[in-house]
Amino acid sequence: VKHFPGHGDTVVDSHMGLPVVDKSLEDLSLQELPPFRDLISGGETPSGRAEAVPAVMVAHILMTQLDPDLPASLSPAVVTDLLRGELGFGGVVFTDDLTMGAITQNYGLGEAAVLAVEAGCDMLLVCHGRDSVDAARSALLEAAASGRISQARLDESVRRILSLKLEYGVSGEPVSAPDLNALNALVDAVAAQ
Repeated sequence: VKHFPGHGDTVVDSHMGLPVVDKSLEDLSLQELPPFRDLISGGETPSGRAEAVPAVMVAHILMTQLDPDLPASLSPAVVTDLLRGELGFGGVVFTDDLTMGAITQNYGLGEAAVLAVEAGCDMLLVCHGRDSVDAARSALLEAAASGRISQARLDESVRRILSLKLEYGVSGEPVSAPDLNALNALVDAVAAQ
């Protein structure tokens, strides 16, 4: 489920810059949060199944009345207090891509990665460039070594990630490369319909 806590009331594309939403928690509870609340609690999905979602992606949006300083994806007030605390979400929390403009125009990638983990995110998406991955990894290792990110905090995320992998049968075993020609033919066939 994405983009928590709601991306519908923004005019800035977070790929390019940092969207700002100036709504109270009461307004968010009436407008943006109901679909998240329903899916987190196991409400009915569009397919008609009632099951709680296993993962939520947090948006790069500055929710000024929840946290005037940090975007939702880096904010303990949004991730830990609202999503995990008030809404009771116990699954895996993903960031949106940390190489998007909303982040890179305002933070160094390493610091953003550390802030995301401190906020309560479990999986950090770094989608563009090996240098970006290296910067995030180095900053996280340094934060763990210095104690800025505690072992207990890391263990919380590892438990959630391993539980999700177990639930969906994901292992560390290598997988065969997909047949790209077959996939492209399938995409073309669907697009032609």
